[in-house]
Amino acid sequence: MASDEPDRIIHADNLAVLPTLPDGRFTLIYLDPPFNTGRVQARQSLRHVRQVEADDSEPEPGAANTVNTITGFAGKRYERIRGDLLRYDDRFDDYWAFLEPRLVEAWRLLADDGTLYLHLDYREAHYAKVLLDALFGRECFLNELIWAYDYGAKSKRRWPTKHDTILVYVKNPERYWFDSTAVDREPYMAPGLVTPEKAELGKLPTDVWWHTIVSPTGREKTGYPTQKPEGILRRIVQASTREGDWVLDFFAGSGTTGAVAATLGRRFVLVDEHPDAIAVMRGRFAEVAGVVFE
Repeated sequence: MASDEPDRIIHADNLAVLPTLPDGRFTLIYLDPPFNTGRVQARQSLRHVRQVEADDSEPEPGAANTVNTITGFAGKRYERIRGDLLRYDDRFDDYWAFLEPRLVEAWRLLADDGTLYLHLDYREAHYAKVLLDALFGRECFLNELIWAYDYGAKSKRRWPTKHDTILVYVKNPERYWFDSTAVDREPYMAPGLVTPEKAELGKLPTDVWWHTIVSPTGREKTGYPTQKPEGILRRIVQASTREGDWVLDFFAGSGTTGAVAATLGRRFVLVDEHPDAIAVMRGRFAEVAGVVFE
């Protein structure tokens, strides 16, 4: 992808599109996958056996070795971890079979100074963290971000669930791009405890982000059910890209990632297979010059 290529919005199954994109092209990949896919995924009926560790028993001489293994990035072996997790959540196998090949492609597409943001809810985040550590390397883990909000129904039988988790991984721990000075500051929660100058300037965000959801009556509202607020994506794009960098979101939904990228002078590729998402994005990007729908 050359710098003069247009910003693209692609209507397709992302797993069909990703192999056509060049290695290491994107400085930022933000993913907000469906928390429960809600449909049967078309895939090969192949089940991997857990990786045999070096201290495991070796087969007898002459015996057939029927163990199928996978080696992840940087030689990481993760089948044993995956197998152990499956014993604790029998739903996770289907979800990971859907998500894993897409994450492997995302890692290939990520630039050496790039960052992957994976946005999940409480049901899958802890499983994904362990598996991503094993697949990409724990040394590539940068942050667990908590997006906290306070809106909607509140349970009276447990603590109300009012946060999402965003797992942040960098392709190269020695070279990743991160510019905290480019991020919009936020008000101090106790401005009286700092100087008036600091209170006026605001503070840099931490790994806990207090931000409202998209207002049902606000200007951002597109009608797409899982739309994320521009403020969350703005912070991510500001910190992890420079002007002119390429951004990828292949669970694009309402197109918030692309809308923010365009506003900040970044380039983008968005992919979604749902006709409603494409229809929303056609309306949202109607006034944005140079965007190509495919």
